[in-house]
Amino acid sequence: MTITVRELTYYPVKGCAGTTVDSAQVLGTGLEHDRTFMVVDAADGAFRSQRTHSSMAAIGVEVLEAGAALALSAQGVEPLRLKVDRDGPRREVSMFDRPLGAAADQGDEVAEWFSDVLGAKSRLVRVAPGFDRDGWGETPGKVNFADAHAVLVASTASLDGLNARITARGDAAPVPMDRFRVNIVLTGNDEPHFEDRARRMILGSVELAHSVRAMRCNVPLVDQRTGRRAGPEPVRTLATYRREPEYRNKVSFGAKNAVVREGLVTVGDTVEVTEWLGR
Repeated sequence: MTITVRELTYYPVKGCAGTTVDSAQVLGTGLEHDRTFMVVDAADGAFRSQRTHSSMAAIGVEVLEAGAALALSAQGVEPLRLKVDRDGPRREVSMFDRPLGAAADQGDEVAEWFSDVLGAKSRLVRVAPGFDRDGWGETPGKVNFADAHAVLVASTASLDGLNARITARGDAAPVPMDRFRVNIVLTGNDEPHFEDRARRMILGSVELAHSVRAMRCNVPLVDQRTGRRAGPEPVRTLATYRREPEYRNKVSFGAKNAVVREGLVTVGDTVEVTEWLGR
């Protein structure tokens, strides 16, 4: 079977809506513009995410002028155009109680905008020049403000298999791929979760290497269009067949990858898996 790239999405502000594109430059830290910005608690610099602020999913973000500006939108507030300050005042930030170092604060106007939208005092920060963060896993790689890895890959076969199980229960509807906030969606192989076994793959001029299976929190319960919790699916059904004992019995969906060769990837590109687990 020929595996191809079905969809490409980057998420400029961690936790906010993504942008789906026909092609993307892939840097050492992932798709260009992916998780370059992060909303943090104004008091202690701790990251905000859909885990506690599900409404972030419905905040629209458009990258303008090759990253020199952002257009932000949310229901009930005036949209905001932000001139990005790549070298703004430094603010210490953290994720999962682990310090990430100093990020570039983007100023008071956008801080007030996010504070109003989220109902909590917040600041917006950007990856600062010289930011250098390691991932972890089989191939660690580098990462911006994603949880811990550069690129999240999943397949249409995995989603189809999950949705078949969900609908078989008779009390819930299928879920869309956007619940999993995937960067690269693959199609063309009918084996659910084949992406778990792909240890090295070439997509366009990009090469990725497996880091770890993607452990899921409560974010897949959030309707990404409305920003409202819509559980218990898909986590309820994933828990019946995708438990990961070595990761505190969390459920998994998709595979996280490191970038080992930068380049360009385009929807429709053939994917060559050059190394499979167990082969």
